Amino acid sequence: MADSRYLIVGLGNPGSKYEKTRHNAGFLALDYFADQVGGKLGAEKMRGVFGTFRMPGKQIFLLKPETYMNRSGECIVQYVRYFNINLEKVLVIHDDLDLGSGRLKVVAGGGAGGHKGIRSTIQHLGTEDFARLKIGIGRPQAGDTGGGIPVEKYVLSRFSGEQWQLFEQNRERIAEGIRLYIEHGVDTAMNRINTRNGM
Repeated sequence: MADSRYLIVGLGNPGSKYEKTRHNAGFLALDYFADQVGGKLGAEKMRGVFGTFRMPGKQIFLLKPETYMNRSGECIVQYVRYFNINLEKVLVIHDDLDLGSGRLKVVAGGGAGGHKGIRSTIQHLGTEDFARLKIGIGRPQAGDTGGGIPVEKYVLSRFSGEQWQLFEQNRERIAEGIRLYIEHGVDTAMNRINTRNGM
C-alpha cells in the first residue's frame, strides 16, 4: 500500500527583507520543524521551496511558497495536484492578528479572517476545508492619539523583542502541533494544543 501523503505549508514572503517579520511566522515555524525532523528545505519546484521526509506509512512534503503572501494559493494548489494530496491532509501554518502574541490555535477550516495568504489558498483550492495552525501576533497597539501603526505595516515589521522571545519559546509546541496533526489528525491536535491556551 502506498504511503499517505501530507502537505505542511508555512506561509510568508521570500527574501531577506522579510526575515523575522510577523507575517513570516509560518516560514519560521516550518524551518524549525524541518530541522527537527531532518526534512531539509532547499529544493525549488513550482514556485516553492520544499523538502520531504517519511514517517511510518506516511510521506510528508514541507512547502514554503515563493509567490509572496497574497498569491500563496497559486503555489499550494500546484503541489496538491502534482503530488495528489487529499485536502484532508493539508496543514497551513500562518500568523494571526486575532490571537495574542504567544498563543497558538489549530482549526479544521473556516474563512480567511482577513489573512491574504489564507484567502488566496481558499480561492485556489476551491474550499475552506483545510487545517490551519495559527500563530498569534496580536494587533498593533493604538498610540496616544488613537491611531497606532497600520496593520499592513505592522505585519511586515519585525517581531518586537518580547514577541520574538515568545515565538522562540513556542517553537517546540508548534512542532508538536504539526506532529500531532500528522500522527493523529486535526481533532487531536486541536484538543492538545488549543487547550493549553486556556481556550
